Amino acid sequence: MPPDDLRASLERLLAERWSDTGVTVDELRRLTGGASRETWSFDAVRPGGARVPLVLQRRRPGADDGVASLAVEATLLRAASRAGVPVPELVLDEGDAVLGRRILVSARLDGETIARRILRDDAYARARSRLTAQCGAALAAIHRIPTDEVPGLVAVDQLARYREVLDGFGEPHPAFELALRWLEAERPDPAPGVVVHGDFRLGNLLVGPDGLRAVLDWELAHLGDPMEDLGWLCVRAWRFGAPHPVAGLGEYRELFDAYAAASGRAVDPHVVRWWEVLGTLIWGVMCRMQAEAHLSGLVRSVELAAIGRRVCENEHDVLLVLP
Repeated sequence: MPPDDLRASLERLLAERWSDTGVTVDELRRLTGGASRETWSFDAVRPGGARVPLVLQRRRPGADDGVASLAVEATLLRAASRAGVPVPELVLDEGDAVLGRRILVSARLDGETIARRILRDDAYARARSRLTAQCGAALAAIHRIPTDEVPGLVAVDQLARYREVLDGFGEPHPAFELALRWLEAERPDPAPGVVVHGDFRLGNLLVGPDGLRAVLDWELAHLGDPMEDLGWLCVRAWRFGAPHPVAGLGEYRELFDAYAAASGRAVDPHVVRWWEVLGTLIWGVMCRMQAEAHLSGLVRSVELAAIGRRVCENEHDVLLVLP
């Protein structure tokens, strides 16, 4: 949809939402990044001149991650807020009939999401000292979201799912096959299903100089083992060259202790390691999937092509993380 049409639709929807005629949209611009979502930044200007900073998200044409829809995500954001998870306030949740594709509009908060800046810039030195513990507490809050408040979430057997996806490419990936053998042999006992964020890492966390401000990008949320989120946060790709195992920020024990203190749930490091291995494999397969979207012509994108080149990095990483 052209920006002018998008602007006019947003002005109408926000006027209805706030019962406030004369709302205008200013500084509407498409943001880069996001493999499955379009993201737009804008200000809603209310009569009298008050500016409300907002963000719009909608699914890209052809994108289908097979997990949470935008409708489910809207329900999840509201439930997460009630559970004490730091999330942006949801302002609009509109269906396909309005803008061609379902949209979510939420408050735009100040902060940084670029991992390299968070890990290296002096402005975030204090945040770095606090983020590992804050992540543990935030994950505990996510995992206590009542599952009956988000009826659209489904349980996902991640190991079976990504084994099937990898086999579908019909390509040799010996490192991934080795990891799959180990994962199948060492699979932990089933855990009670909780709400799992599914992509909890730097890049999906909004960080200020004081630390964690919001958890973003819930599109991969599902029901599963809570240790999945802890293992994913420790995947090597999310360290961006920093030496510490937890997102490049801290040590395993610091994360585990903070999570246990906030959740009352003990952490088994061996189970987290299993999920770290699987997370490394999953990210490698995801890279191949995003390359396929570009190579097939479904979504021509330099970004998706570049992500696809990272498959070999994850083959290397999975060999490093295997016990």
